[in-house]
Parts: sequence; structure tokens; C-alpha cells
Amino acid sequence: MNFEGTEQYVATRELQIAVNAAIKLQKPLLVKGEPGTGKTLLAHEISKALGKKLITWHIKSTTLAQQGLYEYDAVSRLRDSQLGGDGVENIANYIKKGKLWEAFDSDEQMVLLIDEIDKADIEFPNDLLLELDKMEFYCYELQKTIKARTRPIVIITSNNEKELPDAFLRRCLFHFISFPDKETMQEIVKVHYPDLAESLVLQSMRLFYELREVRGIKKRPSTSELIDWLQLLISEGANADALGDITLQKDKLPHLGALLKNEQDVDLLNRPQKGFRY
Repeated sequence: MNFEGTEQYVATRELQIAVNAAIKLQKPLLVKGEPGTGKTLLAHEISKALGKKLITWHIKSTTLAQQGLYEYDAVSRLRDSQLGGDGVENIANYIKKGKLWEAFDSDEQMVLLIDEIDKADIEFPNDLLLELDKMEFYCYELQKTIKARTRPIVIITSNNEKELPDAFLRRCLFHFISFPDKETMQEIVKVHYPDLAESLVLQSMRLFYELREVRGIKKRPSTSELIDWLQLLISEGANADALGDITLQKDKLPHLGALLKNEQDVDLLNRPQKGFRY
């Protein structure tokens, strides 16, 4: 059971090794990289490639670790008891399973994605140490330990918005998805647009990589921005010759808003030539 990428996802050799090592060692894989480099998509493609179901836990700034385990609805139980509802004596009726419990409770191995863990409070990763290490937790309301029937494949993503605790990092394998080189990027583009003329791909990538190297850019365009930009170029019938005549120092790129996502960067590209440097 090895992950080698999919028809829709180009995985480098280093990424393949990291994923397969995490599966073999039964450790969570912590994946970092620039936004738009396919961190979240990786878990979806692992699920497809290995034929396993995916459970996704999207983390927000307000997310608590306990929510990944379970939530006990004491208010509903109290209301039902006052109204004489059925099943009030069974506390299990008022426990909502979290994403980790769902993964633990499955008879078949699941892929569990904990997406953007760095968005949560700094204590969030530490609150999951035992659960991710031992694959078990204690439910106080039911007075029993919930253990994973089959250890899930855990993929954790981070955009590096904050540092993660050392104790948490020690329990994970780590991989940083480097920004694709031009050769790898061509493979990625071919996956999305297999019939696109190579000349158009090369000219669009020339401008894309030049744009990423402009000095002063705050948010460099990512792979996902390149794919969106190409779709717009294709939709209006752009050709390689027209793109080949464009230089960033003198000309405005078509559909620049698909590549740059803040006004400072757009303004930088629209300045006179003297203020434009690599």
C-alpha cells in the first residue's frame, strides 16, 4: 500500500516518501508549505489512491480540541427531562461524536485530515497529544475509554501562521511542500489542461515565475493561482505569441487579479519602470 500520487495530483518523490513513511510508522504527517501548493488536496488524493474514506476536520480560530472528540449536549437533556422526553436516561443519546471519534469508530482504516491546525489556539495541538499518540481518549460521561479500532492515516496541514509546540512536533513526521520547479509545474499544468499547447504553457509560466521574483511582492502567486489564470487565458483564446510580447517592466498582465490578491502588489506591478525591480 504505497502512495505514488494520482492522475490529478503530481507528488514529488520526496512527498511520496514522507506519506509512505507516515503510513508505515503509523504517525501523523504534518505538512507545511505556501498556500496553494496542495497541502489540503494531498489528503483527498491519498484517500482516492488508497481507496479509503476521508474524514475532514477544518480548524478555525474558535475550534477546541474537545470538539474533535465529542460534545455533550447537557442543555437538550435537561429540556427533554423537563418535557418528559424518551431516552433521557441514556446519556449516549446526547453525545455528538467528533471527527476523531468517527475515525476511531470505523472498522476500516480512514484518512483523517486535520486542516490548518495553526489557526487554533496555541494549546490546541497539546490538547491532542494523547489522542494522536495513543489513538484513544476517555469519555467521562460514558465512563469508558474510546480506542481506535483501526489506526487512521492522519494528515495535518499548517500554513505556518504560528509555531507549533515541540511536544506535538515530536509525535509527527514532517514534510515541507516546496514550491514546484518549472519541470514539475509543467506536469501539474498538463494534469489540468492536457490539450493546452506547449508554447502557451511555456510563455505563461515564464511570466508567472518572473512575477514571483519581483522584489517587494507580499503575496507571491501560487500553483492554484496559475491554474486559475490559465483558465481565464484559455477562455478568451489567448495565444503564445501575444504572451511572448509581454514584459512585466512595460506591459500589464491580462487578468492580473487572478494572480495577485492585494492592492499593494497590484500597485507595485502598475508602477513606472524605474520602480520595478527583480
